Amino acid sequence: MSEDSARLARALIEFREAEGISERELALRTWLSQATIRTFERDRGDLPTPTVARSFEEVLGWAPGSIKTTPCESTDREPSADSAMELE
Repeated sequence: MSEDSARLARALIEFREAEGISERELALRTWLSQATIRTFERDRGDLPTPTVARSFEEVLGWAPGSIKTTPCESTDREPSADSAMELE
C-alpha cells in the first residue's frame, strides 16, 4: 500500500460521506464503474491510470496532476504501414 493510494482512498471515502452518496452515485459522477470505485476505496495499493485519476481529480476538486498515476504506453505513436493500409 503506497502513501499516495492511501490518500486517494481516504479522500474518496470522505467525499462520499460528506456528500451522502453511494458508490453507484460516485461511479455515475466520475463515469467509472462501481468496481473501480471499490478498488480504490479499498486501497489495493495500485495507482490509477491517468484517465481514472483525472476523473477522481475533477470530482474531488483537486488540481490536475495531483494524483500520481501508473505509467501508460503513449497512444501518440504513428500507425504502422500495415494498419495504415487497413484504413484505406
